[in-house]
Amino acid sequence: MRHEFVATLEESLLLVIDFQAAMLKVIDTWEITAGKVKQLIRAANALEVPILLTEQYRKGLGETIPEVLDEMESPAIFQKEHFSACLEKDFLSTVASFDRGKMILVGMETHVCVLQTGLDLIKAGYQVHLVADAVASRTPENRQIAIDCFRQAGAVITSAEIVIFQWARRSNTDAFRRILPIVK
Repeated sequence: MRHEFVATLEESLLLVIDFQAAMLKVIDTWEITAGKVKQLIRAANALEVPILLTEQYRKGLGETIPEVLDEMESPAIFQKEHFSACLEKDFLSTVASFDRGKMILVGMETHVCVLQTGLDLIKAGYQVHLVADAVASRTPENRQIAIDCFRQAGAVITSAEIVIFQWARRSNTDAFRRILPIVK
């Protein structure tokens, strides 16, 4: 029996929120954050964890950056205009179609779209795992305040490696051998 805060691969959906081109010029840490997001995408692909991308107002902010998008074979992309994806007409039904109860959240900006979507997912009954080293904001202060809000709201605060090793579950397996190069 696993602790309820463990992100099991059978229950996880990786949600990549608004990792878009226009944000790069205002977020200094985007390359480090993108590296963690890419690790999670590679691990999700290797272990067959579904991935859903959101894009905020693509016309204004551009597409998901190639560094992230190129890691995925046929990405499921949800277009949105609300800061909280949950306020979009078909978002919650799209999430429900994956039949996963644990939302692994990464993306930009932590204190805007990531936070509002995450809080609404908690309200909708999902367990949210905020991957703290895979989220970014224009200022470190806003990023930290958002992480604190997530914690107060009952989200699990985690890291990319914690999630990846929770998905892998044990060493000396084919799954472990597939994720080992990703975390090295």
